[in-house]
Amino acid sequence: MNKAKASSEKSVSASSRTVSLLSQLEKINLDSVLGESDNARYVTSRILHLVQSQEKTRKEMTSKGSTGIEVILSTLENTRDPQTILNILNILIEIVSVGGGRRASVLVSKGGTQILLQLLLTASKDSPPNEELMVLLHTLLAKIGPKAVNAVSLGKNGVVELMFKIIGPFSKRNTSLMKVALDTLAALLKSKTNARRAVDRGYVQVLITIYVDWHHHDSRHRYMLIRKGVLQCIKSVTNIKLGRKAFLDANGMKILYNTSQECLAVRTLDPLVNTSSLIMRKCFPKNRLPLPTIKSAFHFQLPVIPASGPVAQLYNLPPDVDDVVDESDDNDDAETESEIETEIDDDNDQYFKNDDIESDINKLKPRQELGRPIEELKMYERFFPELSENFQEWDLVSKEPKPSVPDANLSGPIVVPTASEEHSAEANPSTKGVALKECSPLLTEDYNRRPVFLELPKKDNMKGSSLHQQNDQRNMLPSCQCLSQEIVKGLDKISLQNSAKNDQHYGTGCVVKKENKASVATLACSKPCEHVSPCGGSLFEGSSVQLGKLCCTGVDSEEEEDSRSSSSGEHAMFQVCDVSPVHDCDLYLEMVKNTKSIPEYSEVAYPDYFGHIPPSFKEPILERRYGVQRTKICQDIERLIYQNDIIDRVVYDLDNLSCSVPEEADVLKFNSKFESGNLRKVIQIRKNEYDLILNSDINSNHYHQWFYFEVSGMKIGIGYRFNIINCEKSNSQFNYGMQPLMYSVQEAIRSRPCWTRVGTDICYYKNHFSRSSIAAGGQKGKSYYTITFTVTFQHKDDVCYFAYHYPYTYSTLKMHLRKLESMHNPQQIYFRHDVLCETLAGNTCPLVTITAMPESNYYEHICQFRNRPYIFLSARVHPGETNASWVMKGTLEYLMSNTPNAQSLRESYIFKIIPMLNPDGVINGNHRCSLSGEDLNRQWQNPNPDLHPTIYHAKGLLQYLAAIKRLPLVYCDYHGHSRKKNVFMYGCSIKETMWHTNVNAASCDLMEDPAYRALPKILSQTAPAFCMGSCSFVVEKSKESTARVVVWREIGVQRSYTMESTLCGCDQGKYKGLQIGTRELEEMGAKFCVGLLRLKRMSSPLEYNLPSSLLDFENELIESSCKVTSPTTYVLDEDEPRFLEEVDYSAESNDEDVELADNAGDYEATNQDDGLSDQDSTRILLS
Repeated sequence: MNKAKASSEKSVSASSRTVSLLSQLEKINLDSVLGESDNARYVTSRILHLVQSQEKTRKEMTSKGSTGIEVILSTLENTRDPQTILNILNILIEIVSVGGGRRASVLVSKGGTQILLQLLLTASKDSPPNEELMVLLHTLLAKIGPKAVNAVSLGKNGVVELMFKIIGPFSKRNTSLMKVALDTLAALLKSKTNARRAVDRGYVQVLITIYVDWHHHDSRHRYMLIRKGVLQCIKSVTNIKLGRKAFLDANGMKILYNTSQECLAVRTLDPLVNTSSLIMRKCFPKNRLPLPTIKSAFHFQLPVIPASGPVAQLYNLPPDVDDVVDESDDNDDAETESEIETEIDDDNDQYFKNDDIESDINKLKPRQELGRPIEELKMYERFFPELSENFQEWDLVSKEPKPSVPDANLSGPIVVPTASEEHSAEANPSTKGVALKECSPLLTEDYNRRPVFLELPKKDNMKGSSLHQQNDQRNMLPSCQCLSQEIVKGLDKISLQNSAKNDQHYGTGCVVKKENKASVATLACSKPCEHVSPCGGSLFEGSSVQLGKLCCTGVDSEEEEDSRSSSSGEHAMFQVCDVSPVHDCDLYLEMVKNTKSIPEYSEVAYPDYFGHIPPSFKEPILERRYGVQRTKICQDIERLIYQNDIIDRVVYDLDNLSCSVPEEADVLKFNSKFESGNLRKVIQIRKNEYDLILNSDINSNHYHQWFYFEVSGMKIGIGYRFNIINCEKSNSQFNYGMQPLMYSVQEAIRSRPCWTRVGTDICYYKNHFSRSSIAAGGQKGKSYYTITFTVTFQHKDDVCYFAYHYPYTYSTLKMHLRKLESMHNPQQIYFRHDVLCETLAGNTCPLVTITAMPESNYYEHICQFRNRPYIFLSARVHPGETNASWVMKGTLEYLMSNTPNAQSLRESYIFKIIPMLNPDGVINGNHRCSLSGEDLNRQWQNPNPDLHPTIYHAKGLLQYLAAIKRLPLVYCDYHGHSRKKNVFMYGCSIKETMWHTNVNAASCDLMEDPAYRALPKILSQTAPAFCMGSCSFVVEKSKESTARVVVWREIGVQRSYTMESTLCGCDQGKYKGLQIGTRELEEMGAKFCVGLLRLKRMSSPLEYNLPSSLLDFENELIESSCKVTSPTTYVLDEDEPRFLEEVDYSAESNDEDVELADNAGDYEATNQDDGLSDQDSTRILLS
């Protein structure tokens, strides 16, 4: 009979076979004839074969109108044949394995839960139980359990209680059953209802006890999967607040900490350690950030309060509201009926649509809108005198470059403050600066003294001064606080001096020159200044300035003579060949005097005074040590377990001006009260470990990323751990090889004044400090993140500075521009330095114009001069992106250089440059905003002249050029990127934007000039750090108010770009595997100029035709489907590789749990993070 059946089935289709077999099975169920068990066994085995081999069969059995599941479940309920039961369980497992949640829901809706539970109860009573049957039952329950609706149904039927009867202490019997039972339980406990039921019945303590028992008995680690299964159950139940409380009450933190420490020695047990770490991080009680308020420690009253937005909310917040933490540390865990909801049909192909990409082609099309009356725009005519200048009174005879004759401004030495003494008339007249004189031994009581002020002599009191007669530009020296005799002796031996070759703007090293002739110090140290400016505009009054912590101490004449007589030793003079001659220490101090800050800074940081020389050695991207993040998490957990070991002492606090500086010799001293400094509070945690809290941007309650602070009082050979605990971004390049920067004053006086990458055990992870919903944009249950790094100092009693990236202050920019202006050849270079406007704090926003002078004042040459196309550049709209200023420095110096290419470039274009769009933010140590508390790069659509003057007038310049029909050929805004490597560009393209929407048909016939791709393509071929693969030309709705999009859409500049420079390093090209430095950033600025020159030559009809291959990008378009990681983020590849340690560091109470491997090293790519740089969320990689 069986053979007859088999032969008949071959003649029908697969669909017919399935229907036929189900009909036979249904008939067997109805007949219930003795002996039909063989037939049932045969039919179910045939159905199993079909569902294993054909997806079509699986779909048919769960499709609407099909009775297949009912027939299968009816047979399972009625049969007593073991093999038939096994066949049916395998059939159900095959069906739900592929179909996902919808097919599992069909099984539950047909009453499958009750049948499976009854079968499980019956099987569990057998002695011994059928292990194969139990494994299949638990496997099936584990597959249908994760869906909330299924888990709730199973839970109501007592499955949770049944699971706890099956699992138990260590036993070598039925280990396979134990494993699948734990998987089932872990899936069921993901439901809050079931997790609450488990907590109410005291099962959290049971799970911990079971885990400890298996941990202690499994000495050979043969049952790691069972131990991990128990941890997964604990992980699921601790998703709810009650579960975390029960875990803490059961002493779970200490138990898991101890067991995980015991597992560290065995690498194969890492999954247990990682899961334990996750559970402990999740259950770690949320702490309040130790601040009185999350608003900035500095206050600036705005002239106009915005009607809406975060700043308006900040000003309207009642004074008694605690904005640091919410009343509840988590989202409420109250059970709702939302768990039982309509399930999504997982069989349907889900199309992940990026709603942020602009899909309205009418909005994408550029429309030139002046936005302001032409009469109003005429106010900007004064910034374009080059369009009306006739040069009749200019001497344009000579076109030769101006010889580089050193003068006092250009080639004077960088004067290092030292012991004071009167300038001697017998000093060597050939010495053009001041050297350093040995000072008397330092007194102990002076050692920890706060910095004193040095009153600077005014010009009208300097008539009799020989110093003034020699060099009236060098009449200002800063005072310093005493450090140690060693550091002052070091200062004795060196004077930093610029290279005599002032025409050389770039070099690759430094030369140490030996001098046998002694130089003497020139300025007497005065008493502390009593009339420091208490408030108001200027940083200094009475020409008083304070520098760092070196002490000026008097020496008597005998010591002076002794010192002179013994000065025949060689004095090293630091000859700087790598630094362009734009850094002048004294000029920097002059610039600082007119810089206005809200905290009224009265100190100057040594790195800004000394200057920076790129190190001669390469700085590779740091290789991540395995387990470093896990180790840091364990050390944080020790704070909770061993609280008596924690010092918890405040050693620096901007909110408490009376906070005393620790007197102990082994406690570090901190400071950030200088331009661009950012450090709000420091708490000593352990002897050599400190928690650091950054200040919010002024008139804001977040944006914590930029840091710049000073440390002193260190000892050598000791690893100091620094934890910056209030970061907000969900990931950082610190997790991928980036190191913070350190500047050592001891190194500087040893001829190495440079910022270097330092730090070991660096990682970035979510911590246990809770973010209030006020700070998190209304979201509850969010946490801050920690940047942690360890530094071992090389010099005792050094003064070191740490920074997020290479600092570049507003005063540095002013000095830079002043030096460029004094150095240029006016017969060759047309250079103008105008003030575009004043900022909210009263600082000037510089506007620079650079081009070549006309060959002569003949009409033809004047016409050529006036008709040069404009290039409009801007930078530093975000203060924390200091790399943008270093790129701009490279651009400015290249444009002002004497090379033939630079001259050709100046003859080709007129450059309008705003090198710093946000001076106030830079000065006050902000990361993202101006004093208005707003991101200025989101104000270009409707800038307010009172709140955003620099943006308002920068846009006005561009609107004026549009009005007079002189649109810039290129607009580029320099930025820095905190999450990606290399240098790349974002541009604007209608067609490429439409390609990434679901309206491709509408864009097929769209004609668009592809020339916007030319400049990025050129840069990819000429600039080693530039990566075309990271460029994107997609326009997003969330970026419609950025400079790039507004200048493209409203002003009509086709080549409108944002150029992003990495804060970390490069993963391709010449600099692959290296962290980026100022040399590479300045090179990028110069290469940008070279790219513009090549663009000019390639597009000129008289010289070259633009190669078609350069613009033929349609063939290069990547056709592969993009993986969507968030509603506004497309990526083709992972932005960064996964960590070796696969740990989910999420500590959110409402986070969805996924497999560890799926979360390892990932970050939350959400558009909620306002700290993202322009186009940070868009990652469409086009070739």
